[in-house]
Amino acid sequence: MLFKDIRDYQISFLGLFLVVGIGTRDWTLRPELIGVLIATCIVTQWIFSRVTGKEQIPNLRSALITSLGLGLLLRADHWTTMVIAAASAIASKFLLKFGNKHFFNPGNFGIISALVLTSDAWVSPGQWGEEWWYALLFAGTGGMTLQRIGRWDTTAAFLGAYSLLEAIRNLWLGWTWDVYWHRLMSGSLLLFALFMITDPRSIPNSRIGRVVWAFCIAGLTFILRNYFFVSTAVFWALFALAPLTILLDVLWLAPRFSWQHTDEGAGEAVLEQGENFLTQHS
Repeated sequence: MLFKDIRDYQISFLGLFLVVGIGTRDWTLRPELIGVLIATCIVTQWIFSRVTGKEQIPNLRSALITSLGLGLLLRADHWTTMVIAAASAIASKFLLKFGNKHFFNPGNFGIISALVLTSDAWVSPGQWGEEWWYALLFAGTGGMTLQRIGRWDTTAAFLGAYSLLEAIRNLWLGWTWDVYWHRLMSGSLLLFALFMITDPRSIPNSRIGRVVWAFCIAGLTFILRNYFFVSTAVFWALFALAPLTILLDVLWLAPRFSWQHTDEGAGEAVLEQGENFLTQHS
């Protein structure tokens, strides 16, 4: 088959979004900075793989996904800012771990690092606009990926909880429903819900843990956006609640996700991982 790994689909979709965005949106998107992101992610992945000795062959797919995700969301004036974001993102996978699992989403960690450590980084949540065909594009491609990795529950819980909170607020304030849909029909919100919050390697292992975690992120996002007026609320919420994954994995035991290199099923952990888990906890 053309794509033997689920991540190949993610790379293709994220690359497609970049092309579509450059061609149809008025972005301050500089190709040379995207090149810096990709190169830095790959080099940092290679360095840490060699130093730790845990990866005989550097995981370039993971590095590409992180760099493309950063390219879609992060903006900066200087290439050094992109280097900081990319290097921080990849380093977080190797340095910030509990047991054998990293709990920060690499792309999210890179974005927050750039916002905190530099003075020229920014994220534009509204850069995708509200056109319906963007929503269809994201929902279609994201749905294909989630169906294969089996993490649709996380997206459904996040979007369901957040949309409910916004609906209650809209009713309380007596606003018309076009205001409600305006707040929900954001390409960046869908991009976050379908491709960032669903990273199977950093989110809780169990389904109930993922649902609880997504509810918490939705609640914090709602508070930060509506009461503290933080335009990048979703990214700060994910960053702040990432360590909660550790507790949820302890409360609800489940085997950790492993990428499958087959074209079938591709949403469950490798059978060997499940057998090892059952052996250890039986």
